[in-house]
Order: sequence, then structure tokens, then C-alpha cells
Amino acid sequence: MNTKSAISSFFIATIATLTLSNAASAAAAGTAAAPQPDPAKVERGRYLVVTAGCNDCHTPLKMGANGPEPDMARLLSGHPQDLVMPPAPSLPPGPWGFAGAATMTAWAGPWGVSFTRNLTPDPETGIGSWSEQDFLATVRSGRHLGRGRALLPPMPWQNVAAMTDDDIKAIYAYLRTIPPIVNRVPEPIAPPAPPAAK
Repeated sequence: MNTKSAISSFFIATIATLTLSNAASAAAAGTAAAPQPDPAKVERGRYLVVTAGCNDCHTPLKMGANGPEPDMARLLSGHPQDLVMPPAPSLPPGPWGFAGAATMTAWAGPWGVSFTRNLTPDPETGIGSWSEQDFLATVRSGRHLGRGRALLPPMPWQNVAAMTDDDIKAIYAYLRTIPPIVNRVPEPIAPPAPPAAK
């Protein structure tokens, strides 16, 4: 068995063990157990998050011994709330169309400044209060909760929207299993108004 298979098997076995343990605890307490996620669905979601590059922007980079690396203590928690960005640089006309922070969590361009969202299940600062339908509506429409403000670059929501419902639901199921991290990401900053015509 290779290392990837061993890690996947361990991950699935751990979820199955936790599911049985939670069910036993609930039965002992005389309460109904909350529905537990399907380990195969969660593993599929983990695989999709990794291969689709969600960590590239939603997990901040930090400087490691060999250069920038994902800060896994902040897994998928978005732009760090304690990192206040200075004003975005002005780019001259030409082929350079946007600028990004060294953390890969803040981006500036013609749309203004966008900050990557906290995808952890924290109910106050992440997506912990979102239903599966909220998540589906967001990525299918490219709008917050399917009806709010537009998702901003560089979020490739059109690529995610092209996934099957089962794949998007698997991503949601996986995101529900990661540690909740309290991290209030700033709101986007609108672009400056164009100069008045003379």
C-alpha cells in the first residue's frame, strides 16, 4: 500500500470510528445521534479540495525553511484577520492586471480588493451556519448565498459550478469536518471611482 492509500484509509477509518463513538455516546445519553457524514463522501470532498487548488488561496501562505508554504494551522481559514493590508499598489496601463498579497489571500485589480473567505465550519466567521443548499447556491450562481454580492476574482467559481451536485456536496461535507477557526475576513473594497469627465 502506498503512502497516499494509507493516509486515505486512515482518514476513512478515523471518521468511521468517530461516527460509531458519537452514536454510542448519544445512545448512552438517551439522545438521538446527529447524522454523521459518509466517510467516502468526506474523502471525495477532501480529494476535490486538494486537487482543485482551494488551499492555494483559502489557506494563507507563511514563510518556511524552503520558501512560502501553506500555513496548515490556518487550513482554509481565508485571509488572516490580523493582517491589515496597505492600500493596493497602482498598476500602470499594460499587461499587469492585478496584484496579490504574499499570503495569496488578498487580491487587487479592476474589481477592487478581494479577500479569500474563511471556509471552516466556524458559525460566526466561517461557513458553519451555511446549509448544503446555501453552499450549492453560492458556487452555482457566483453570488454570496446565491443572492448576495458577486464572488470576486480570483475565485474560479465558474470552474466549481461546472462540478456535479454530488461533487459540490462532497466538498461541503469535507469542509464540515475540518477544525473551525475563528477568523473574520475583511469585506471586499470597491474600486476607486473613475475620474470625472472634463
